[in-house]
Amino acid sequence: MAEESDHPAPDWRSTGERIDTLIAASASGGAVARERSEELVRLVVDFYGAGLERLLDLVHEQGKLDDEILAALAADELVASLLLVHGLHPYSVETRVEEALESVRPYLGSHGGDVELLAVTDDGAVRLRLLGSCDGCPSSSVTLKLAVQGAVEAAAPEITSIEVETPAEEEAGPLVPVDSLFTRVHTEAEDGSSWQVVPELSAVRPGQVVRFTVGSVPAVGCRIGTDLFAFADRCARCDRTFDGATLARRLGGAAGDGLLRCAGCRAHYDVRHAGACLDGEGLHLDPLPLLSDGAGVSVCVPVTVAT
Repeated sequence: MAEESDHPAPDWRSTGERIDTLIAASASGGAVARERSEELVRLVVDFYGAGLERLLDLVHEQGKLDDEILAALAADELVASLLLVHGLHPYSVETRVEEALESVRPYLGSHGGDVELLAVTDDGAVRLRLLGSCDGCPSSSVTLKLAVQGAVEAAAPEITSIEVETPAEEEAGPLVPVDSLFTRVHTEAEDGSSWQVVPELSAVRPGQVVRFTVGSVPAVGCRIGTDLFAFADRCARCDRTFDGATLARRLGGAAGDGLLRCAGCRAHYDVRHAGACLDGEGLHLDPLPLLSDGAGVSVCVPVTVAT
C-alpha cells in the first residue's frame, strides 16, 4: 500500500492566539492603540477575504469550480477555516454537520449506538437524537462529548448549542452544557468502567505513537493534528502489541486522515474510523474513549478488553 510520512504541518492554529496576544499587548499603549490594532486586523482580514472571494469567482467563471474542487477545498482544514471566516464555505451547516456525524458513526457503531441529525434551527442550535445503546446509557453525555460534539463543532464552529433527545421523547432535551459532559469523568460507571488520567498523552506530538498502560489495560495512543486517539494495544490481525508502530497517511488520502501501521504484520488501521483494518475484512481495533478538559487527558478503562 502506498503511503507517505505524516510530517507535522506548520502550527497555523497558533496564529490566532498570537494575534490576540499582540492586540492585548497593544493595550499597554492605551485605548487608542488597542483600537488601532483591532482596526488593522479587521482591514487585513477583510482585504484577504475579498481576494479569496474573487479567486473563487474567477475559478467559477472558468468553469473549474466543480464538485470535485469544492470537496477538496472543504476537506482541507486550513482552507475550510478561511472559507468559514469569510462566509464562503461551499457547504451548508446541515451538510457539514451530517458529514461530521458520518465520520463518528463507526466509533458509535463499535459501541452499539448511532446518532441522528434532527434539525439545525435558525438560531444555530443543532438538535440530535442518540440511538441504540447510546440512548439511555449512563455515560451518554460523555459519549456525546467523545464522539459527536468535537466533530460537530469542528465542522460548524458557528453553531450556538447542541441539544439532544431520545426516541421516547417528543421534545428536544435540554441543552448539554460543556461542563456537565465531564461530570462522570474519574468516577465508575454502572458497567464498571472508569476514567483515569493519563499524563503522558498530554505530551504526544502530531504524528507520534505512544504505548502506555491505563489501569491494567495496555493501550496505544496517537495524535493526528490536534486530535488524540487511544486503542487497546493489540493488533487485530497478528495479535501482537503495537511496539514500533508508526502513523502514516495514505498516498492521495484526505488531509487529516491517519493510518496506524503494525510493525509486526504491517496491517493498517484507519484511526479516525474506529480503528477499522484496511487489510482484513471485519477486523478492527478496540477504541478507548478519551477526554481532554484542557488540564489533562483521561481514558475510559473498560471492564474487559478483547485479548
